[in-house]
Amino acid sequence: MSSRTTSSSPTDVRPTARPAVRPVRSSDGTWETASARPHPRLRPGVIGYRGFRLAFPGPRARLEAPIGAVTLVLGFEGSVRITEATGGWVGVRDGSAGGVRPAGLRTAELSTVLSGMSTTPVLGEHDGRLAGVEVLLTPWAAFTVFRTALHELSGWRVHPDELGALPGKAASDELAHRLGELPSWRARFQLLDETLGRWLASGPRCASGTVHAWYALTHSGGSAPVTQIAEQVGWGVRHLENRFREQIGLTPKAAARVLRLQRARRLLCAGSTQAEAAAACGYYDQAHLSGEFKAMTGCTPREFALARGLRTDPGGPPATDRLAGEATSLVL
Repeated sequence: MSSRTTSSSPTDVRPTARPAVRPVRSSDGTWETASARPHPRLRPGVIGYRGFRLAFPGPRARLEAPIGAVTLVLGFEGSVRITEATGGWVGVRDGSAGGVRPAGLRTAELSTVLSGMSTTPVLGEHDGRLAGVEVLLTPWAAFTVFRTALHELSGWRVHPDELGALPGKAASDELAHRLGELPSWRARFQLLDETLGRWLASGPRCASGTVHAWYALTHSGGSAPVTQIAEQVGWGVRHLENRFREQIGLTPKAAARVLRLQRARRLLCAGSTQAEAAAACGYYDQAHLSGEFKAMTGCTPREFALARGLRTDPGGPPATDRLAGEATSLVL
């Protein structure tokens, strides 16, 4: 593989800046969130950190739509039950997760979770008490960190230690335990800077052409033709597809579907009509947008936008979207 585009070593990190912390107590329970940007030498591969500590009187659930990033959740209290949410069985209209669940759905219960890129939604449920840190990574950085061909993660969630590729026998479990023992979010984020810096420095190098192709695709919102991107990086289409499967997790066309729908969700939740969103994102028409939306989000564009609006509560729990400024989740 060719060398990484970033030449400086990410292991020499200074203490992270003071994180933004929001503690809240109400009749609906207590929760605390903290967010911070990783050390500059880890960026842009490591996108951001979000700490959370939730204490609600009863179970909670949220629907997660596909996004153009890889998510690592390092839990130090509680676990999440993850279930496939294809077919529209989740009760988005009435705000419940109690729809009739088809037989044979994949389900996993994990405290530490690695989520690769996917084209299908999942339902996440917990008993009301949950604490941990969520790390967002670009797919190409995740390839280096987790030392695994990312198509093995595509479409599902796993415990990262099951991959057997991280330094140490139970590296992510040990990291989650250490995070839970630290006294502050700032200390936790600094530990993440140090650990991810080491993992990035010692992992396999992602091809620079993959990184360039990924950003060409993301900057176009998923609308750039695959042949054009291949030409830009000097590869054939087949070679680009093989590199994407290995180092991004999806083929370029599948990744483009995710990025286009991510942009469409953002536009719809900002007030655009379906016709406007379809035209802006390169869909043939509204029916094309609606079909893609249903397949990848588990509900119609109207149901998603209405559910987002109905659950906007300035005094309620903080936003749960994994990417800042994006509409990635529905709290049920």
